[in-house]
Amino acid sequence: MSETETTGASYAAAGVDIEAGDRAVELMKEWVKKTQRPEVLGGLGGFAGLFDASALKRYERPLLASATDGVGTKVDIARQMGVYDTIGHDLVAMVMDDIVVCGAEPLFMTDYICVGKVHPERVAAIVKGIAEGCVLAGCALVGGETAEHPGLLGPDDFDVAGAGTGVVEADRLLGADRIRAGDVVIAMASSGLHSNGYSLVRHVLFDRAGMRLEQRVEEFGRTLGEELLEPTRIYSLDCLALTRTAEVHAFSHITGGGLAANLARVIPDGLHAAVDRSTWTPGAVFDLVGTAGRVERLELEKTLNMGVGMMAVVPAESVDVALTTLADRGVDAWVAGEITERGEHTTGATLTGDYAA
Repeated sequence: MSETETTGASYAAAGVDIEAGDRAVELMKEWVKKTQRPEVLGGLGGFAGLFDASALKRYERPLLASATDGVGTKVDIARQMGVYDTIGHDLVAMVMDDIVVCGAEPLFMTDYICVGKVHPERVAAIVKGIAEGCVLAGCALVGGETAEHPGLLGPDDFDVAGAGTGVVEADRLLGADRIRAGDVVIAMASSGLHSNGYSLVRHVLFDRAGMRLEQRVEEFGRTLGEELLEPTRIYSLDCLALTRTAEVHAFSHITGGGLAANLARVIPDGLHAAVDRSTWTPGAVFDLVGTAGRVERLELEKTLNMGVGMMAVVPAESVDVALTTLADRGVDAWVAGEITERGEHTTGATLTGDYAA
Protein backbone atom coordinates (compact mmCIF):
# COMPACT_ATOMS: atom_id res chain seq x y z
CA MET A 1 0.00 0.00 0.00
CA SER A 2 1.16 3.51 -0.74
CA GLU A 3 1.74 6.08 1.99
CA THR A 4 -1.48 7.89 1.09
CA GLU A 5 -3.42 4.65 1.45
CA THR A 6 -2.06 3.96 4.92
CA THR A 7 -2.85 7.43 6.30
CA GLY A 8 -6.27 8.78 7.13
CA ALA A 9 -8.23 10.62 4.47
CA SER A 10 -8.76 14.37 4.79
CA TYR A 11 -10.72 17.14 3.13
CA ALA A 12 -7.43 18.74 2.01
CA ALA A 13 -6.27 15.48 0.46
CA ALA A 14 -9.56 15.35 -1.43
CA GLY A 15 -8.73 18.76 -2.92
CA VAL A 16 -10.61 21.23 -0.71
CA ASP A 17 -8.49 23.88 1.00
CA ILE A 18 -10.47 25.39 3.90
CA GLU A 19 -7.64 27.71 4.89
CA ALA A 20 -7.51 29.17 1.36
CA GLY A 21 -11.26 29.76 1.56
CA ASP A 22 -10.88 31.58 4.86
CA ARG A 23 -8.17 33.78 3.37
CA ALA A 24 -10.40 34.60 0.41
CA VAL A 25 -13.12 35.77 2.82
CA GLU A 26 -10.64 38.04 4.60
CA LEU A 27 -9.48 39.55 1.32
CA MET A 28 -13.02 40.28 0.10
CA LYS A 29 -14.32 41.92 3.30
CA GLU A 30 -13.14 45.42 2.41
CA TRP A 31 -14.94 45.30 -0.92
CA VAL A 32 -18.21 43.98 0.51
CA LYS A 33 -18.15 46.77 3.10
CA LYS A 34 -18.25 49.36 0.31
CA THR A 35 -21.69 48.12 -0.78
CA GLN A 36 -23.44 48.46 2.56
CA ARG A 37 -26.76 50.30 2.79
CA PRO A 38 -28.21 51.58 6.09
CA GLU A 39 -30.67 48.67 6.14
CA VAL A 40 -27.94 46.01 6.25
CA LEU A 41 -27.31 44.41 9.65
CA GLY A 42 -24.26 42.44 10.71
CA GLY A 43 -21.17 41.75 8.67
CA LEU A 44 -19.70 39.20 6.33
CA GLY A 45 -19.33 35.69 7.71
CA GLY A 46 -22.77 34.95 9.13
CA PHE A 47 -24.96 32.15 7.90
CA ALA A 48 -27.43 34.61 6.38
CA GLY A 49 -27.35 38.22 5.28
CA LEU A 50 -29.71 40.48 7.20
CA PHE A 51 -31.66 43.39 5.71
CA ASP A 52 -33.93 45.56 7.86
CA ALA A 53 -37.34 45.24 6.20
CA SER A 54 -38.82 47.99 8.38
CA ALA A 55 -37.40 50.33 5.74
CA LEU A 56 -40.28 49.16 3.55
CA LYS A 57 -42.89 50.66 5.89
CA ARG A 58 -42.90 53.84 3.84
CA TYR A 59 -44.51 51.87 1.01
CA GLU A 60 -48.29 51.57 0.83
CA ARG A 61 -48.08 48.17 -0.83
CA PRO A 62 -44.49 47.07 -1.40
CA LEU A 63 -43.89 44.40 -4.02
CA LEU A 64 -40.62 42.48 -3.80
CA ALA A 65 -38.94 41.75 -7.12
CA SER A 66 -36.33 39.00 -7.39
CA ALA A 67 -34.04 37.71 -10.13
CA THR A 68 -31.15 35.32 -10.54
CA ASP A 69 -28.61 34.93 -13.32
CA GLY A 70 -25.02 34.20 -14.32
CA VAL A 71 -22.72 35.44 -17.06
CA GLY A 72 -22.46 32.33 -19.20
CA THR A 73 -19.32 31.39 -21.07
CA LYS A 74 -17.87 34.90 -20.74
CA VAL A 75 -16.15 33.45 -17.65
CA ASP A 76 -13.90 31.46 -19.97
CA ILE A 77 -12.61 34.68 -21.54
CA ALA A 78 -11.82 36.00 -18.06
CA ARG A 79 -10.05 32.75 -17.18
CA GLN A 80 -7.92 32.78 -20.31
CA MET A 81 -7.09 36.47 -19.86
CA GLY A 82 -6.31 36.05 -16.18
CA VAL A 83 -8.60 39.01 -15.44
CA TYR A 84 -11.02 38.40 -12.60
CA ASP A 85 -12.18 41.84 -11.42
CA THR A 86 -14.70 42.60 -14.19
CA ILE A 87 -16.80 39.44 -14.40
CA GLY A 88 -18.55 40.31 -11.11
CA HIS A 89 -19.59 43.63 -12.61
CA ASP A 90 -21.26 41.64 -15.40
CA LEU A 91 -23.05 39.49 -12.84
CA VAL A 92 -24.60 42.46 -11.05
CA ALA A 93 -25.76 43.92 -14.36
CA MET A 94 -27.46 40.71 -15.41
CA VAL A 95 -29.36 40.42 -12.14
CA MET A 96 -30.14 43.99 -11.14
CA ASP A 97 -31.01 45.29 -14.60
CA ASP A 98 -33.65 42.55 -14.77
CA ILE A 99 -35.05 43.75 -11.45
CA VAL A 100 -35.25 47.41 -12.42
CA VAL A 101 -37.30 46.59 -15.53
CA CYS A 102 -40.48 46.52 -13.44
CA GLY A 103 -39.53 49.82 -11.78
CA ALA A 104 -38.11 48.20 -8.67
CA GLU A 105 -35.27 49.73 -6.65
CA PRO A 106 -32.44 47.19 -6.17
CA LEU A 107 -31.99 46.43 -2.46
CA PHE A 108 -29.54 43.58 -1.96
CA MET A 109 -27.75 40.74 -3.68
CA THR A 110 -26.01 37.46 -2.88
CA ASP A 111 -23.45 35.63 -5.01
CA TYR A 112 -22.25 32.09 -5.61
CA ILE A 113 -18.72 31.45 -6.87
CA CYS A 114 -17.79 27.89 -7.84
CA VAL A 115 -14.10 27.09 -8.43
CA GLY A 116 -11.97 24.07 -9.12
CA LYS A 117 -9.39 25.31 -6.63
CA VAL A 118 -9.57 28.32 -4.31
CA HIS A 119 -7.00 30.93 -5.25
CA PRO A 120 -7.79 33.54 -2.58
CA GLU A 121 -6.64 36.53 -4.63
CA ARG A 122 -8.70 35.44 -7.62
CA VAL A 123 -11.84 34.93 -5.56
CA ALA A 124 -11.31 38.30 -3.89
CA ALA A 125 -10.92 39.93 -7.32
CA ILE A 126 -14.23 38.42 -8.46
CA VAL A 127 -15.96 39.71 -5.34
CA LYS A 128 -14.31 43.11 -5.85
CA GLY A 129 -16.03 43.28 -9.23
CA ILE A 130 -19.36 42.24 -7.73
CA ALA A 131 -19.02 44.87 -5.00
CA GLU A 132 -18.17 47.60 -7.49
CA GLY A 133 -21.17 46.57 -9.56
CA CYS A 134 -23.43 46.68 -6.52
CA VAL A 135 -22.31 50.26 -5.83
CA LEU A 136 -23.23 51.20 -9.42
CA ALA A 137 -26.62 49.48 -9.02
CA GLY A 138 -27.29 51.05 -5.61
CA CYS A 139 -27.70 47.71 -3.84
CA ALA A 140 -25.93 45.96 -0.97
CA LEU A 141 -23.94 42.73 -1.22
CA VAL A 142 -25.20 40.92 1.88
CA GLY A 143 -23.61 37.52 1.48
CA GLY A 144 -22.44 34.75 -0.77
CA GLU A 145 -20.81 31.37 -1.08
CA THR A 146 -17.52 30.16 -2.50
CA ALA A 147 -17.55 26.44 -3.30
CA GLU A 148 -14.51 24.37 -4.24
CA HIS A 149 -15.25 21.49 -6.63
CA PRO A 150 -12.04 19.53 -7.21
CA GLY A 151 -12.42 16.75 -9.72
CA LEU A 152 -15.41 18.44 -11.37
CA LEU A 153 -13.67 21.67 -12.38
CA GLY A 154 -10.06 22.21 -13.36
CA PRO A 155 -7.81 24.13 -10.93
CA ASP A 156 -8.31 27.39 -12.88
CA ASP A 157 -11.96 26.89 -13.83
CA PHE A 158 -14.74 28.87 -12.20
CA ASP A 159 -18.32 30.02 -12.61
CA VAL A 160 -20.42 32.72 -10.96
CA ALA A 161 -24.11 33.21 -10.26
CA GLY A 162 -26.11 35.68 -8.23
CA ALA A 163 -29.56 36.48 -6.93
CA GLY A 164 -31.01 39.87 -6.10
CA THR A 165 -34.05 41.49 -4.52
CA GLY A 166 -35.67 44.85 -5.14
CA VAL A 167 -38.87 46.66 -4.18
CA VAL A 168 -41.48 48.68 -6.02
CA GLU A 169 -44.71 50.36 -4.95
CA ALA A 170 -47.61 48.34 -6.38
CA ASP A 171 -49.22 51.29 -8.12
CA ARG A 172 -45.88 52.22 -9.74
CA LEU A 173 -45.24 48.77 -11.19
CA LEU A 174 -44.14 49.07 -14.81
CA GLY A 175 -45.07 46.67 -17.56
CA ALA A 176 -47.24 45.74 -20.51
CA ASP A 177 -50.51 46.95 -19.00
CA ARG A 178 -49.27 50.57 -19.12
CA ILE A 179 -48.27 50.61 -22.78
CA ARG A 180 -50.52 52.38 -25.28
CA ALA A 181 -50.51 52.88 -29.05
CA GLY A 182 -48.56 56.04 -29.83
CA ASP A 183 -45.92 55.39 -27.15
CA VAL A 184 -42.30 55.82 -28.17
CA VAL A 185 -39.44 53.33 -27.81
CA ILE A 186 -36.17 54.78 -26.52
CA ALA A 187 -32.98 52.76 -26.93
CA MET A 188 -30.01 52.98 -24.55
CA ALA A 189 -26.61 52.05 -25.94
CA SER A 190 -24.82 48.95 -24.71
CA SER A 191 -21.15 48.97 -23.77
CA GLY A 192 -20.55 46.10 -26.18
CA LEU A 193 -21.51 42.44 -26.19
CA HIS A 194 -22.48 42.57 -22.49
CA SER A 195 -22.85 38.97 -21.23
CA ASN A 196 -24.87 37.10 -23.81
CA GLY A 197 -24.05 35.16 -26.95
CA TYR A 198 -20.50 34.24 -25.98
CA SER A 199 -20.91 30.63 -27.09
CA LEU A 200 -21.55 31.92 -30.62
CA VAL A 201 -18.84 34.59 -30.33
CA ARG A 202 -16.20 32.12 -29.13
CA HIS A 203 -17.12 29.61 -31.83
CA VAL A 204 -16.95 32.22 -34.58
CA LEU A 205 -13.86 34.15 -33.53
CA PHE A 206 -11.71 31.33 -32.13
CA ASP A 207 -12.81 28.10 -33.81
CA ARG A 208 -13.69 29.46 -37.26
CA ALA A 209 -11.64 32.64 -37.65
CA GLY A 210 -8.65 31.46 -35.62
CA MET A 211 -8.31 34.76 -33.78
CA ARG A 212 -6.38 35.12 -30.52
CA LEU A 213 -7.28 37.03 -27.37
CA GLU A 214 -4.00 38.93 -27.42
CA GLN A 215 -4.52 39.94 -31.06
CA ARG A 216 -4.90 43.70 -31.55
CA VAL A 217 -7.97 44.70 -33.59
CA GLU A 218 -7.70 48.14 -35.16
CA GLU A 219 -11.45 48.68 -35.21
CA PHE A 220 -11.49 48.26 -31.42
CA GLY A 221 -8.30 50.18 -30.71
CA ARG A 222 -7.33 47.40 -28.31
CA THR A 223 -6.94 43.64 -28.18
CA LEU A 224 -9.72 41.20 -28.91
CA GLY A 225 -9.61 39.95 -25.32
CA GLU A 226 -10.03 43.46 -23.91
CA GLU A 227 -13.04 44.05 -26.14
CA LEU A 228 -14.66 40.75 -25.19
CA LEU A 229 -14.16 41.46 -21.47
CA GLU A 230 -15.71 44.95 -21.63
CA PRO A 231 -18.06 44.98 -18.58
CA THR A 232 -21.81 44.95 -19.05
CA ARG A 233 -23.36 48.35 -18.53
CA ILE A 234 -25.43 48.68 -15.35
CA TYR A 235 -28.54 50.75 -16.05
CA SER A 236 -30.36 50.37 -12.71
CA LEU A 237 -29.85 53.88 -11.31
CA ASP A 238 -30.29 55.46 -14.75
CA CYS A 239 -33.67 53.75 -15.14
CA LEU A 240 -34.77 54.76 -11.66
CA ALA A 241 -33.75 58.36 -12.36
CA LEU A 242 -35.82 58.23 -15.54
CA THR A 243 -38.92 57.14 -13.61
CA ARG A 244 -38.51 60.18 -11.35
CA THR A 245 -38.26 62.74 -14.14
CA ALA A 246 -40.49 61.32 -16.87
CA GLU A 247 -43.50 59.08 -17.27
CA VAL A 248 -42.27 55.59 -18.11
CA HIS A 249 -44.56 52.76 -19.10
CA ALA A 250 -42.07 49.91 -19.40
CA PHE A 251 -38.42 48.90 -19.65
CA SER A 252 -36.89 45.96 -21.49
CA HIS A 253 -33.45 44.56 -20.64
CA ILE A 254 -31.86 43.31 -23.85
CA THR A 255 -30.15 40.04 -22.96
CA GLY A 256 -30.35 36.46 -24.29
CA GLY A 257 -32.73 36.23 -27.24
CA GLY A 258 -31.86 39.61 -28.64
CA LEU A 259 -33.62 42.93 -29.00
CA ALA A 260 -36.94 42.02 -30.61
CA ALA A 261 -37.65 39.00 -28.41
CA ASN A 262 -36.90 40.85 -25.18
CA LEU A 263 -38.89 43.93 -26.16
CA ALA A 264 -41.83 41.70 -27.11
CA ARG A 265 -41.95 40.44 -23.51
CA VAL A 266 -43.36 43.81 -22.36
CA ILE A 267 -45.68 44.48 -25.33
CA PRO A 268 -49.35 43.68 -24.62
CA ASP A 269 -51.63 41.70 -26.89
CA GLY A 270 -53.02 43.86 -29.65
CA LEU A 271 -50.03 46.19 -29.83
CA HIS A 272 -46.78 46.10 -31.76
CA ALA A 273 -43.35 47.65 -31.27
CA ALA A 274 -41.67 48.68 -34.52
CA VAL A 275 -37.96 49.41 -34.05
CA ASP A 276 -36.08 51.17 -36.84
CA ARG A 277 -32.53 49.84 -37.35
CA SER A 278 -31.52 53.01 -39.21
CA THR A 279 -31.55 54.97 -35.94
CA TRP A 280 -28.20 53.52 -34.81
CA THR A 281 -25.00 51.80 -35.92
CA PRO A 282 -24.01 48.62 -34.02
CA GLY A 283 -20.45 48.63 -32.69
CA ALA A 284 -17.55 47.07 -34.57
CA VAL A 285 -17.60 43.88 -32.50
CA PHE A 286 -21.03 42.95 -33.87
CA ASP A 287 -19.84 43.42 -37.45
CA LEU A 288 -16.75 41.32 -36.73
CA VAL A 289 -18.80 38.41 -35.40
CA GLY A 290 -21.15 38.62 -38.37
CA THR A 291 -18.49 38.77 -41.06
CA ALA A 292 -15.99 36.35 -39.49
CA GLY A 293 -18.64 33.67 -39.08
CA ARG A 294 -20.83 34.61 -42.04
CA VAL A 295 -23.63 34.81 -39.51
CA GLU A 296 -26.92 35.97 -41.00
CA ARG A 297 -28.35 39.20 -39.60
CA LEU A 298 -31.42 37.50 -38.18
CA GLU A 299 -29.23 35.02 -36.30
CA LEU A 300 -27.07 37.85 -34.92
CA GLU A 301 -30.16 39.72 -33.79
CA LYS A 302 -31.57 36.61 -32.08
CA THR A 303 -28.32 36.16 -30.14
CA LEU A 304 -26.64 39.53 -29.50
CA ASN A 305 -27.86 42.92 -28.27
CA MET A 306 -26.61 44.69 -31.45
CA GLY A 307 -25.61 47.79 -29.51
CA VAL A 308 -28.74 48.28 -27.38
CA GLY A 309 -28.66 47.17 -23.74
CA MET A 310 -31.90 48.61 -22.39
CA MET A 311 -35.08 50.05 -23.87
CA ALA A 312 -37.73 52.31 -22.36
CA VAL A 313 -41.28 52.76 -23.57
CA VAL A 314 -42.62 56.23 -22.79
CA PRO A 315 -45.55 58.39 -23.91
CA ALA A 316 -44.70 60.76 -26.74
CA GLU A 317 -44.88 63.82 -24.49
CA SER A 318 -42.18 62.38 -22.22
CA VAL A 319 -39.57 61.79 -24.91
CA ASP A 320 -37.69 65.08 -24.61
CA VAL A 321 -37.32 64.98 -20.84
CA ALA A 322 -36.42 61.29 -20.97
CA LEU A 323 -33.62 61.87 -23.46
CA THR A 324 -32.38 64.87 -21.48
CA THR A 325 -32.31 62.86 -18.25
CA LEU A 326 -30.34 60.05 -19.84
CA ALA A 327 -27.93 62.45 -21.54
CA ASP A 328 -27.30 64.21 -18.24
CA ARG A 329 -26.38 60.82 -16.75
CA GLY A 330 -23.99 60.02 -19.58
CA VAL A 331 -26.22 57.44 -21.24
CA ASP A 332 -26.25 57.48 -25.04
CA ALA A 333 -29.95 57.17 -25.92
CA TRP A 334 -32.18 57.85 -28.90
CA VAL A 335 -35.71 57.36 -30.27
CA ALA A 336 -35.64 53.96 -31.93
CA GLY A 337 -39.27 53.13 -32.62
CA GLU A 338 -42.94 53.39 -31.77
CA ILE A 339 -45.89 51.39 -30.49
CA THR A 340 -48.72 50.78 -32.96
CA GLU A 341 -51.83 48.68 -33.20
CA ARG A 342 -50.92 45.10 -34.06
CA GLY A 343 -51.77 44.00 -37.59
CA GLU A 344 -52.99 40.60 -38.62
CA HIS A 345 -49.51 39.30 -39.45
CA THR A 346 -47.34 41.24 -36.99
CA THR A 347 -45.81 39.98 -33.76
CA GLY A 348 -45.00 41.74 -30.50
CA ALA A 349 -41.88 43.48 -31.82
CA THR A 350 -40.01 43.67 -35.11
CA LEU A 351 -36.93 45.37 -36.49
CA THR A 352 -37.31 47.28 -39.75
CA GLY A 353 -34.92 48.93 -42.21
CA ASP A 354 -31.15 48.69 -42.29
CA TYR A 355 -28.56 49.78 -39.73
CA ALA A 356 -27.02 53.19 -40.28
CA ALA A 357 -23.61 53.04 -41.91
